[in-house]
Amino acid sequence: MMALVVNCVVLVVGWGVGGFIQGKIFEKAGKPMWIGWVPIYNLITMLEIVGRPIWWVVLFFIPLVNLVVALLLAIDLAKAFGKDLLYGIGLLIPCVGLVLVLMLAFGDARYLGPPNKPA
Repeated sequence: MMALVVNCVVLVVGWGVGGFIQGKIFEKAGKPMWIGWVPIYNLITMLEIVGRPIWWVVLFFIPLVNLVVALLLAIDLAKAFGKDLLYGIGLLIPCVGLVLVLMLAFGDARYLGPPNKPA
């Protein structure tokens, strides 16, 4: 029973911190911070920020395809903030990605606009 409580607390704290970090990235892109805490809508907003079509949300529910789409989204996010391809790939690497996303959210990176034209 105690393990269940601990797991729930870790999940809620992780969701809260992750939403806050994502919200800070959204603020830099001119979107409201609260979107970072709303599942699916935060993904739609991220797709808008990088200029990908909203229907890509569906691709995140297809096994293996979601890995490729996540990589493309990370690369696009890096480019939207003036970073390069390696930075985008690094966003998906455990531990390294955490540091890089914190640098996007709280560092001097500025939103330059979507690297892709919306469909």
